[in-house]
Amino acid sequence: MFKRFTLIALVLIVALSACSSAPAPAAPTTNQDTYTSTALDTSYEGALSIRNQLALGTLQLDGTPNAITPEQARTLLTLWQALRGTTQSGASAPAEVNALLGQIEGALTADQLAAIKDLKLTQTAFQQWATANGVTMGTGGGQPGSGQSLSPEARATRQAAEGRTGSTVSGGGASTAAVAAVIAYLEKAVQ
Repeated sequence: MFKRFTLIALVLIVALSACSSAPAPAAPTTNQDTYTSTALDTSYEGALSIRNQLALGTLQLDGTPNAITPEQARTLLTLWQALRGTTQSGASAPAEVNALLGQIEGALTADQLAAIKDLKLTQTAFQQWATANGVTMGTGGGQPGSGQSLSPEARATRQAAEGRTGSTVSGGGASTAAVAAVIAYLEKAVQ
């Protein structure tokens, strides 16, 4: 009887230790970029995420020899709109976001990507862009009813009705504002 009890206990211990050593499921990373670029660098101090490098870099290519062409704008517009929709849904899988970022990067030429890489875009540059474009980077403590939960279109409508031209965003909101700016830029480029 003792041997039988010991054998059962040993089997349970092995089974429990196997369960406890199993890796925990990964937490969703919808708020963090996990995309790794083959052309852009994030290893320097203060480097922007690849998503924000692509967004801000695309905007900064305007007026240069590496500006987005109307043909590229058509492709990129669809991709950036899909990225915005995916991330706004709150249920985006990292693989989905990564695939879109890869397609966006793939739609740019080697010269355009090199020009964006050479910009070495940082958080400071991103904050400067936000300030210059009326995007106030808040702390996330918006007042109820201040438009924090509105879609970008509804927020813009409310701001226009109230006579405001800028927007207040928090945390990842600046990234959302950059994506919206890229979409607006691309919409003009295809016309």
